[in-house]
Amino acid sequence: MSIQEQARALGDPTRHAIFRLVVESPTPASVGELTNRLGLNHNAVRQHLAKLVGAGLVLEERAAPTGPGRPRLVYSVDPAAESRWGVTGPYERLSSMLTEIIRTGESPVEIGRRVGRDEAAGLGDDPSAALERVMAHSGFEPTVNRQGDDVELLLHSCPFVNAAVADPDIICELHRGIAIGVAEAVGGIDIDDLVRADPRRAPCRLRAHLDPDQDVD
Repeated sequence: MSIQEQARALGDPTRHAIFRLVVESPTPASVGELTNRLGLNHNAVRQHLAKLVGAGLVLEERAAPTGPGRPRLVYSVDPAAESRWGVTGPYERLSSMLTEIIRTGESPVEIGRRVGRDEAAGLGDDPSAALERVMAHSGFEPTVNRQGDDVELLLHSCPFVNAAVADPDIICELHRGIAIGVAEAVGGIDIDDLVRADPRRAPCRLRAHLDPDQDVD
């Protein structure tokens, strides 16, 4: 979507307020949560969300089922809106992690683990879906292949191509750490490896396996 279309969608004060709540929510927001925060009726909030989705500002997905009935719809920021409209983009997040490496002296994997645990909070009990969501939020455009308990995410678009080619031991290890942190937070999955490739030519592969007996720390 064009910047002009997004600007028009955000020109409505109520719609802009809904967008800011979605941006600031640590987990995907439901219509009920947004309605309670704004004091509006469900239909009005749904209509505004539809406009935000249509403008490429917000993603609409179904939450993991938690009981009988249809899973609820939840809303998160569309990656296409990142680095615009006050939304932190991938490079800003990367710079924050790199600063943390310099400040603490910890390894990229350890910094990534903390970030992954934070980003996985509240993402439900489907470990492969949580892993896919976090890697999508980082800009990797992942697709998931599952064969039995084996899970492989193909990371089709590296948002840090030049940096990853120049120093994969930092950039790739940060993202392997994020995946490990997600797995630790949601439980039920172990990260086996991040198989690196030249991101200009082929997707990297994040390999994991499901472990239903594993408990969350």
